Amino acid sequence: MSDTEHLTTGSTKPIFPDDGVLRLYSMRFCPYAHRVHLVLDAKNIPHHNIYINLQAKPDWFTKMSSTAKVPALEVVKEGENTVLIESLVICDYLDEMYPEVPLYPTDPLKKAQDKILVQRFGHFITSLYKMLLDDKRELDLTDLITDLEIYENELKQRGSKFFGGSKPGMLDYMIWPWCERFAALKLGDGTQAELDPQRFLTLLQWRDLMLQDKAVKIFYLDGETHDKYMNSRKAGSADYNMLYHAAKRTRRE
Repeated sequence: MSDTEHLTTGSTKPIFPDDGVLRLYSMRFCPYAHRVHLVLDAKNIPHHNIYINLQAKPDWFTKMSSTAKVPALEVVKEGENTVLIESLVICDYLDEMYPEVPLYPTDPLKKAQDKILVQRFGHFITSLYKMLLDDKRELDLTDLITDLEIYENELKQRGSKFFGGSKPGMLDYMIWPWCERFAALKLGDGTQAELDPQRFLTLLQWRDLMLQDKAVKIFYLDGETHDKYMNSRKAGSADYNMLYHAAKRTRRE
C-alpha cells in the first residue's frame, strides 16, 4: 500500500476488472480512512485501494463523492455511483455486511456503550491534532491525559486485553489511528511525549498488543513517519506521496 501514488488533478479514473470488489478511495495519512483500512483488513475483505491527493483532487472524484472527502467506499455490486462516506458509517456497514468476523458486541447495550466511547474519543482527536499542528511545540498534555484516563479506566474495568475482549473489536480499531499518531508528538526539546507508565499501565499494554495485530501491522507507520508528514502539512504542502517516492528510491538502489 505504501508505494501507491496519490491521484491528482488530471489523473484518469482507474479501470478495474468487473469483479464486484469494493473500491476504497483513501489518503495514506488520513486517520479517518485508516479506520476503514483496519476494518477491511481485520475482516479479510477483498478491496481495491485508490489514493487521492486531497489538495488537488481529480475531477472525477469530486463528482463521484458527495463530499469529495476520504474515505469513500464504492459499493460496486449495488450499482454505479453507489458510494458511502464517513468513516463510522462505512465501518458499521462493513460489520453488518461481512458478519463472519464480527467487531461489535452481540449484546445491544454493550454495542451502544462502545459507540458512545467512539464518539467521546472525538475530544481527544481534536486536542491531539491541535498539538501536532502547533509550531511552538509548547505542549500541555492535560486534555489528552484527561481523555485517555477514561479509556484506561474502562479497559481496566473490563479486565480484557482489548476493548473487544480477547481480540480487537470495533472500539479498538476506531480509536487506534490517533493512538498510533500519538507517537509523533514531540516536546519542546525534541524528545517524544510519553504517557506515565504507572498511570497508564493498562492502556500501554493495550498499545503493545495492538501493534502485534495483523490489521494494525498492515497499515502501520511509526511516529517519525507521521511527524514527517505532519511537518509537510504545516509547511503548506502536504507530502501525500512521501512513501511512494521512498519506495521508488529503494527499488532503484
